[in-house]
Amino acid sequence: QVQLVESGGGVVQAGDSLRLSCEVSGGAFSSYAMAWFRQAPGKDREFVAAISWTGASPYYADSIQGRVTISRDNAKNTVNLQMDSLKPDDTAVYYCAADRIYYGYLASYDYWGRGTQVTVSS
Repeated sequence: QVQLVESGGGVVQAGDSLRLSCEVSGGAFSSYAMAWFRQAPGKDREFVAAISWTGASPYYADSIQGRVTISRDNAKNTVNLQMDSLKPDDTAVYYCAADRIYYGYLASYDYWGRGTQVTVSS
């Protein structure tokens, strides 16, 4: 069974950086497209970033592009999300997602982690 476990969340101040990681087990990591989503209190889950099976052509939500970088390490079965210049509006639970076929900005991924909380104080 495929399992995704996020880590790296925490409480930071506006302007700080944070690096989230997601470790995948139970499957061939290189066969999954990976993505990060987030969900703030009272809001729908929204797309943050995605990266393809090979790591080529990552893309980002317009609202956060330029402040985040998604990367993957197929040797370590992990996908990372580097977030810089954090704002209070970035406060949310961040989820990692994986899918063998789908690669996009919709929440159509087959596998999901439980999330890691990011809180940005002003």
